[in-house]
Amino acid sequence: MDAMNRLSSVANIKVVGVGGGGGNAVNRMVSAGLNGVEFIAINTDAQALELSQAEYKIQVGQKVTRGLGAGGNPVVGQKAADESRDEVAAALEGADMVFITCGMGGGSGTGGAPIVAEIARQQGALTVGVVTRPFTFEGRRRWSQAEEGIKSFREQVDTLIVIPNDRLLTVVEKRTSIQEAFQVADDVLRQGVQGISDIITIPGLINVDFADIKAVMASAGSALMGIGHASGEGRAAAASKAAIASPLLEASIEGANGIIFNVTGGSDLTLFEVNEAAEVIYGVASPDANIIFGAVIDERLHGELKITVIATGFKDQKHPLNRQAEKARPAPTPQPRPNPPAASYTPPPAPPAQPAAPPAAPASGNGSAPAPVAQHPQPAAPPPVQASAPVQQATPPVQQAPPPVAAPAPPVQAPPPPPPVQQPAPPPVQATPPNNNPPPDQLELPPFLQPRR
Repeated sequence: MDAMNRLSSVANIKVVGVGGGGGNAVNRMVSAGLNGVEFIAINTDAQALELSQAEYKIQVGQKVTRGLGAGGNPVVGQKAADESRDEVAAALEGADMVFITCGMGGGSGTGGAPIVAEIARQQGALTVGVVTRPFTFEGRRRWSQAEEGIKSFREQVDTLIVIPNDRLLTVVEKRTSIQEAFQVADDVLRQGVQGISDIITIPGLINVDFADIKAVMASAGSALMGIGHASGEGRAAAASKAAIASPLLEASIEGANGIIFNVTGGSDLTLFEVNEAAEVIYGVASPDANIIFGAVIDERLHGELKITVIATGFKDQKHPLNRQAEKARPAPTPQPRPNPPAASYTPPPAPPAQPAAPPAAPASGNGSAPAPVAQHPQPAAPPPVQASAPVQQATPPVQQAPPPVAAPAPPVQAPPPPPPVQQPAPPPVQATPPNNNPPPDQLELPPFLQPRR
């Protein structure tokens, strides 16, 4: 008989707010009239617990903090929760599903929430974490502590929903005060919990068993949540599209292995509208996704329709921000290019002897006479072309003419002489030096070059 009563009874759902942010979220849920769940507030700050509207209150770490709070230190919050494990376990006993909510970045919630989740899972409860990531203006230290806390918390819960507070700035007006901004964050936490719990606890047009919810959320890892509102004609499709494109979503719900969505409306909500909303969700979900949906009637919604979407099962991608960067390939090392022939040309041994060349007798006006002298078979013969000014100007091209590979060099490296002096340069390139020798009577050669008689 007890087993039959257990099967027919509603699932035991408990909502635990840890720390100051979690306590504020619980107060928001109580004020909003969230029914069918039991509220528990856990904190190291005794004064904050006195202001809590939760049914059950636990002051943890009385020896560690003496009721004065964790001072924004997650290590202190962890020690405090660990000190009061027995009290926490007693409060969670008998729960089928435990929601743990907190604002990450502080001391009591960031350090204590993983301990509470560990205890809940040890007792066999489906454990769902719904937390917020701090605003940027709250400081870098708080942001860093929040990331470490989220990482530790994710390892202890079945499903974790992280709501980035910065994204709330896109849905509030610019004149919104800081206090109102935090109230909006608390209300989003409330909607995340209520969107799931209402499907289980409130009878509606379409009822969903707790076993269906557990099949989607057990060991699901990171999850994404979107909320959409609409009114008027076509409100079902409009609210569904707003939910799947919600600014609270850090990534697309495509690829999720499980989706839970809840359609909430007034007494005018029709089955056709539920079907229309479901078609929009099915259109963007994976064909193999396990989709659970419910429809709930809320008399306070007059002409308005609200849809909450929870996408789970992102184990492959773990977290939308966890992506590997591609490794850049090293740039190829440029190979040295061979220098042009003119730059790599090494002058022959003859040019160093140029300054010591003996003066030659004046030539008789033929500017082309020096070329054959430098091409003489005698290697040690000094060029006698410096006898006259016109001959000296033509000396550089004559000295660079011997190497065949440097044939283009003479006109390039020659100083800018008068045009008549540049014209004699081509004959040495044509390798016809003997035909250009001047007559002996026009050039007086040194004694050792004169022909033997």
